[in-house]
Amino acid sequence: MSEKLRLMHVHAHPDDESSKGAASTARYVAEGVDVHVATCTGGERGSILNPSFQHPGLEDNPELISEIRRDEMARARDILGIKQDWLGFVDSGWPEGDPKPPLPEGCFALVPIEEAAAPLVRLIRSFRPHVLTTYDENGGYPHPDHIKCHEISVYAFEAAADPERYPDLGEPWQVQKLYYHVGWSVARHEAISKALDEHGLENPYKERASWLDPERDKRMTTRVECADYFHVRDEALIAHATQIDPDGFWFAVPREIQAEVWPTEDFELVKSFVETTTPEDDLFAGLR
Repeated sequence: MSEKLRLMHVHAHPDDESSKGAASTARYVAEGVDVHVATCTGGERGSILNPSFQHPGLEDNPELISEIRRDEMARARDILGIKQDWLGFVDSGWPEGDPKPPLPEGCFALVPIEEAAAPLVRLIRSFRPHVLTTYDENGGYPHPDHIKCHEISVYAFEAAADPERYPDLGEPWQVQKLYYHVGWSVARHEAISKALDEHGLENPYKERASWLDPERDKRMTTRVECADYFHVRDEALIAHATQIDPDGFWFAVPREIQAEVWPTEDFELVKSFVETTTPEDDLFAGLR
């Protein structure tokens, strides 16, 4: 393929683009790939997860969180070297309690699929990505916005190519490959846990073993080498100061250890319109 390669990531909230696949994103940007992130919501209902975060006026005006998170996204976007668009939906929040309360009226998770997918279809037809990534059917974890993000991504992947659907949203475009992110596989957990033990370091990830599914590992098809860009990922994460504690578990594993035992970010190839053979080491396998 002689034209410039284009990659689109679809994420639920600002910060997801930095916590999922950011090092491989930085690698592809460095290689000259155009990378575009679609962010479904503004993260308006996100909690302050960084205990050291302070912002004058936030306590008296909680609605400032929306503006703050947009500013954080702008910094992360610049660090990663990506384009980014907001799809314009409202964060659904994380429902807590037993039973869980109803989701708030008008939130992203409650928007009908045809309506929720429309801005993504428009963006796909405008940007014309060769590869699209998103979350699996469980959302990576079962946040209602992550599950909805999965649903609209799969829906828009198909609808954007169909001239009979959304005819007023641009010329049809067939994305060539669809991937799901694979975050914490059992194999990755075991490799990092073993390395931490060998170096005598505290392991904050022990509890993860209880909710990892070994069957999920079997779906991993593609491992993208990106250890040289772990520092870019970390800088982008820290840009989301409301969400990321710079002294927290995100940075518990020294980068040298990560690079040695698990130097990749991992994906599941879901659909491809080009010939490729798995396992792959490149999201653009079959397209170059």
